[in-house]
Amino acid sequence: MSQIKGSVFIVTGAASGIGRALAIQAAAAGAKVIATDVNEAGLEETINQATGTIEKYILDVSDAEQIKVFANEIIKKHFHERFILVNNAGVALFSGSFLETSLTDFEWLLSINLWGVIRMTKAFLRHLVKHNQGHIVNVSSIFGIVGMPQNSAYSTAKFAVKGFSDVLKLELVKTNVKISTVHPGGIKTGIARNSRKGHNRDNEEGQKAVERFERAALKMSAEKAAYMILDGIEKDKPRILIGNDARTLDMVARVFPNTYHKVLAKMFKL
Repeated sequence: MSQIKGSVFIVTGAASGIGRALAIQAAAAGAKVIATDVNEAGLEETINQATGTIEKYILDVSDAEQIKVFANEIIKKHFHERFILVNNAGVALFSGSFLETSLTDFEWLLSINLWGVIRMTKAFLRHLVKHNQGHIVNVSSIFGIVGMPQNSAYSTAKFAVKGFSDVLKLELVKTNVKISTVHPGGIKTGIARNSRKGHNRDNEEGQKAVERFERAALKMSAEKAAYMILDGIEKDKPRILIGNDARTLDMVARVFPNTYHKVLAKMFKL
């Protein structure tokens, strides 16, 4: 039986990238999609490109009160239906090394990439457990498996998302509530282009860093990544690796758990 068809499919960060592709593909597969983001214009584009049942909801996942109101409204409206919650919303930060990164920038990223996941899960999980059904999908990153230089805030958030999800998998093992963690490699989205440039980094330097990253790292389309995530949901995969780069770095971390940082330093000529 399809997990997607007929579900209430909530996806954060649906105004662009993987979130948009997930919303469009899930709607086409027969889900009742609730596409959320802070970017209303981007959400309108997502809606216009989609077929099937899809509605938009302006939501800032860094705002606890907004999440509470949103969850109460959606649960009341779809009380007896099966939920799939995809915590996809995320931002990037180009701020240099940890020593160069301000705590203000660090906290800003964590409030979205980590606390957004935690708050959304808290808002919906009790309902899912009560009805003993549903699926929560938390989007981490390959940077949540291996730490990379110049990404201290991003990697901290994504490692924490993985750890948080692993705890939930254990706590819910005797229920029918499923938890999946997604670890994409380099995906062609606008997250790097739209990233915040750190307070300690000038705009020209930050733009050059973004352009180098996009040329070197972004390989797979958002549409293909979304297809693989939906396939992972259908198959109840607890961990979904996206891309050859993600699989390669995951293997390096598993083979060299204590020294992979030295291996990566040689691979990337650091």
